[in-house]
Parts: sequence; structure tokens; C-alpha cells
Amino acid sequence: MRPSNFFLSPQTPAAAAPPPASGLSRRKCLQSFSILGGALLFSEQSQAGAQIEEPLIDSVRTALSSAVASQAPPVPEFRDTESRLAYLRWLGAMSDRLRKKKPEWQIRKEFLQTVWYESKRAGLDVALVLGLIQVESNFRKFAVSRVGARGYMQVMPFWTRVIGDGDAGKLFHMQTNLRFGCVILRHYLDREKGDLFLGLGRYNGSRGKAAYPDAVLGARKQWEFTA
Repeated sequence: MRPSNFFLSPQTPAAAAPPPASGLSRRKCLQSFSILGGALLFSEQSQAGAQIEEPLIDSVRTALSSAVASQAPPVPEFRDTESRLAYLRWLGAMSDRLRKKKPEWQIRKEFLQTVWYESKRAGLDVALVLGLIQVESNFRKFAVSRVGARGYMQVMPFWTRVIGDGDAGKLFHMQTNLRFGCVILRHYLDREKGDLFLGLGRYNGSRGKAAYPDAVLGARKQWEFTA
């Protein structure tokens, strides 16, 4: 690891069954409502894939466990004024881009500063991490995939058993989810010797297939920033 701050499940209201339309049987009407309900449920689920559990040698397991366990300071720290100003310019630009997804300023600020910190800590490009979050969960804190991946970065619960304390519920905690996600992505990129295509595919459980890496790399362009 290359460490370089921080920490609704919006429920879709139940839709009212549509009244029977003229010329439609009750059965067809109910079938239509069933399909609509399924579509609403699907829209609240993540369409992400899933990391695949693989055996880890003891040294890797220990390093990953240490990486997710260490505490972070509550706010970013900078070595000089220019670094701080560059960060503030980035924060302002990203805040504008994220406003539709997270309308409340304080929540948006805490999310972005946490993404920034955890990305830098893991030696990752911040725009890449934001692009991955967009593809994985569309910035939904409580997103759950069909296979059980959780949170912003769609972390599989087995990781909390393998390198954490076993409490998968913590994956809905913002900083914990981002910490796990960044550490895991760094691990996969290291395994693939820095190859983004293969590393992203491994993160998604679709190594060697183009759809997921292409989606993340495409989304990354929306979050690139030049100070």
C-alpha cells in the first residue's frame, strides 16, 4: 500500500396501483403493476458486479488489514498554502458537479473530502475513484447490488471478514466504505502491475471484459480537474 479525512437509504415510496383502464382485464392491469413495481425496485439496486473472494497470503492479508484499520485525521492536512488552495479549488469544482446527486452542501463537502483523502492515501487518482463510484452506485450511500455488494464503492461483505472485524454493516458507513474500496482497488491494481483495464476488471469481477473498465474510464473524464 502507498498511503499518501474522514467520514437515507432513500426508499422509493410505494406506488399506488393504477385503476383498471377501459378495455383492460383486471389480470392484465395487475400484471402491468407488477412489472412497474419490479422496475422501480431494480432502479434502486446497483448494477455493479462483485469482487471475487480469493485466497490471500499472510503478508498481503496483514498489509490490507492494517491499511483499513488505521485511523485518519478528520480533515485534510497540507504541507503548504499552495497545496491547500489547490485542494479548495478542486473541492469547489467537484461540489458544483456533484450538486444534483448530493444537494446538501455539508454532506457533499464531507463526501468529497473523504474521497479525496482516501484516494490520495491509497495512491489513486481521485477522478478515477469518483468515476468508479459513479458507475458502481451512482453516488448512493446505501446501494446494494444483486449479489450483496454494498455502499458507494460496492464492497463485497466477505472483505470485512477477510481483512476487517467481520461487521459488514459498517460498509454503509461512508468513510469505512471508501477506505475499503480504495484499499481493495489499490490491491487489485498492484496485482495487475498498474494495468487499469485488468485492475478495474478484477475489482468488478469481470477481469478481461471491456464493458466495466470502459464505463469507469469514461466516467472518470467527468471528474478530471486541472488546478
